[in-house]
Amino acid sequence: LVENRLSPLKEEDITNILYRGGTILGTSRTNPFKISGGVDKVVSTVKANDLEAIVAICGDDTIGVAHKLNKLPQPIPAIGVPQTIDNDIAGTDYAIGFDTAMATATEAIERIHTTAESHHRIIVVEVMGRDAGHIALESGIAGGADIILIPEEPIDIKDVSARLKAMQTKGKRFAIVVVAEGATLSGGEQVVRTKKTDMFGHAMLGGIAEYLSEELAKNTGMETRFTILGHLQRGGNPTAFDRLIATRLGFGAIELVNQKKWDYMVCIQGNKVIFVSLDNALQVKPVDKKLYELAKKFD
Repeated sequence: LVENRLSPLKEEDITNILYRGGTILGTSRTNPFKISGGVDKVVSTVKANDLEAIVAICGDDTIGVAHKLNKLPQPIPAIGVPQTIDNDIAGTDYAIGFDTAMATATEAIERIHTTAESHHRIIVVEVMGRDAGHIALESGIAGGADIILIPEEPIDIKDVSARLKAMQTKGKRFAIVVVAEGATLSGGEQVVRTKKTDMFGHAMLGGIAEYLSEELAKNTGMETRFTILGHLQRGGNPTAFDRLIATRLGFGAIELVNQKKWDYMVCIQGNKVIFVSLDNALQVKPVDKKLYELAKKFD
């Protein structure tokens, strides 16, 4: 929109894409409100191409942009469709991509069990999740992790070490620790690769698994390794559930446009398609506390 690079979407463009991961549209982390003249360029593009509305298929940052476009002095109609593997958008039970990422992470954790057990090691597995630990929690439970660490609860290294030592005492000679990339230390800080931020003010996260691996090795005396799943979680064919969710949300988006119900997001709640205002969707959705408490009982 900023560069006026548009292309008509034809029927042949979408034939047989149901089975493919990623997006044929491409994606970016561009924030027109942070670019000099960016919003004016978006307005110009919308007018020049006689666009009725913008359908933002996105995570929380772009939802914020869509909401702001609706609030301009001369509003640009926009709606949202939740798509983020973090699954942290308020108002919807599921976002497109989460189930596939969770399934991929689960399989990776299962595979790591083999080497952890045979070599009697602690292995720390870092998964995605900036502000919410949905992937870590659900893949950790499904993959049989011993300890799960999420952004919603600061990490107490001494407590984690004590739990691992207790497992040793019981005779368990290996352990799997799953940690979300955005998990915070007891002081509230996140581990980042670089302090340089993107257009939405986010630093590049990464390295919490390596940090934990070193600290846990010192505190427990056990051989410790770490692995970062990274962009592996973003690829591959979508699960059947993700395909179903995407289809239902897509038809819901069409309904929103037909109703001219701007500044809303199409959501899934309790297996029903509903509409939630973009303003309400901007809040970060934390993990289910009861599910997290259940996960703590595994060690």
